[in-house]
Amino acid sequence: MRQILIGEIEIGQNSPLALIAGPCVIEDTEECFQIASRLKILTGELGIPFIFKSSYDKANRSSANSYRGPGLEKGLEILSAIKSKLSVPILTDVHCGFDVERVAEVADVVQIPAFLCRQTDLVQIVAEKARVVNIKKGQFLSPWEVKNVIEKIERIGNRNILLTERGTCFGYNCLVSDMRAIPVMQSWGYPVIFDATHSVQRPGGLGSASGGDREFVPCLAKAAVAAGCDGLFLEVHPEPDRALSDASTMLPLDKLPALLEKAIAIRNIVNPPLAVRRDDAPHAT
Repeated sequence: MRQILIGEIEIGQNSPLALIAGPCVIEDTEECFQIASRLKILTGELGIPFIFKSSYDKANRSSANSYRGPGLEKGLEILSAIKSKLSVPILTDVHCGFDVERVAEVADVVQIPAFLCRQTDLVQIVAEKARVVNIKKGQFLSPWEVKNVIEKIERIGNRNILLTERGTCFGYNCLVSDMRAIPVMQSWGYPVIFDATHSVQRPGGLGSASGGDREFVPCLAKAAVAAGCDGLFLEVHPEPDRALSDASTMLPLDKLPALLEKAIAIRNIVNPPLAVRRDDAPHAT
């Protein structure tokens, strides 16, 4: 498996479990900074590599009346300030090829949304401009079909790729997570992240918005770590019920520390740190 470098962070191979986290969409500048600051402090205390995530524009909302975000210019200004002042790498998603060049100037990782992962032109312009590409596996794709998306990116010459599992369509308005997807996608040679918050989504389940079951986020996150994922993707919010996007699936920020502590404990069992492995190695007599 390739080890992907994002600033000073390493993801894949025997690297520590990474965390990509933040609010679904930028709602307020001050609150966004507060969330990023709390996440940096928490991950620093736990020794978890951290990438801040938030969207400047959610173009795939269920309803035309749904909040989309502050837009490209204002959103990138906020993300750039967080990156600079807090010294954290940034991930954000693009829905339009016209945005990619500007986004790539700020974002350390440019994300291709699940619904758009088969859009060849978008995938390849992101591959051309971005330092690191995160492919969200579409809910409509099997894990082995992701290899086709990888090949589109590799053809451009970019091999700095992350793959993210976020559930598979299971009837109407429901997703199911198959943990076999993690080793299958890892077999293509790139790190696999598990998105535990979108995996509990009920797409369009509220009619004019997506619903979800956030109480299952910890269960799926722990299962994914046990299955060997290289990182977790978690959308978090101080008060998810008042959030303007994905209110049903974001994890309350105060629930995150306990989940991460358990995730680290599981990770250390299934993939012990190298220092521990060396200490436990039998000694010649």
